[in-house]
Amino acid sequence: MQINIDILPAYAFVYMLIFARVGTMIMLMPALGETSFPTRMRLVFALALSYVLFPLVSTEFPGVPSDFGSILRILTAELAVGFMIGLITRFIIACLQIAGTTIAFQVGLGFAQNVDPTQGVQGALFASFLSMLGITLIFVTDMHYLLIGAIRDSYILFRPGVAPPLADAVRLAVETFAGTFRVGIQISAPFIAFGLIFYLGLGVLSRLMPQIQIFFLAMPANIMLGFLLLALLLSSMMMWYLDHVGTSIDPFLVK
Repeated sequence: MQINIDILPAYAFVYMLIFARVGTMIMLMPALGETSFPTRMRLVFALALSYVLFPLVSTEFPGVPSDFGSILRILTAELAVGFMIGLITRFIIACLQIAGTTIAFQVGLGFAQNVDPTQGVQGALFASFLSMLGITLIFVTDMHYLLIGAIRDSYILFRPGVAPPLADAVRLAVETFAGTFRVGIQISAPFIAFGLIFYLGLGVLSRLMPQIQIFFLAMPANIMLGFLLLALLLSSMMMWYLDHVGTSIDPFLVK
C-alpha cells in the first residue's frame, strides 16, 4: 500500500491559516481569552477548535501560492480578520469595568482597588466583581457558544485570504466602543442618581450644621446604602449586560 503525501503541504497550509484566525480571536475574545486562563490551555483549545473547523472550512481556502509574498498576504488577512472580531468582542466586557468603576466612586469605595483577574491590571473592587460575575454568567447561560459560533460564521462573512474592509471594520469598532460606554453608564445609572441625591442632601446638611463634619459621619451610611442598592439591582444589571452581549455578537452570526 502506498501513502500519498503530496497533499500534506496543502493541508498544513490550510490548517496554519485556520489556526491564525481562530487563535487570534480566542486570545482576544471575552470569556475564552481571559488572562486568568493559562496560556497553554488557550493554545490547546485554539489548536483543537482549528482541527474541528478544518473539514468544515478547508474547501473555502485557495491553493498553496507559489511565492512567499502571496502566502504572507493571505496569512496577514487571516490575522486581520481574527484581530478585528476578537478586539470588537473584547469591548463587550469593558462595559462592566466602566459600570463597576462608576459605582465604586458613587458609593465611596473608589479607593478600594485590587488586581482584576480578567484584565490583569489594578481596578476598582466593584469593577473586578462585576467582570468576574459577567464572565461566569456567559458560561452559565451558554452564551460562550455564541462566541464559538461567531468564529465559525466568520468564514462565511469574511472569505478566507481576503482582508476585511477597513472602513466597515473601523465603523463597527467605533459603534461597539460607543455602545460599551452607553451600556456601562446605563447599568450604573441608579447609582449615579443615588450619588447625586445623597451628596446634595449632605451639602444641605453641611450648610445647616457647619460645625459638624457631615461628610465624614455620613460615609458609612453611603457605603451601606450602596451595598443595599447593589443587592437590589444586581440581577437587573446583569440581565441588561447579557442582553448587550447577545446584541454585540449578533452581527457576527449568520442567520
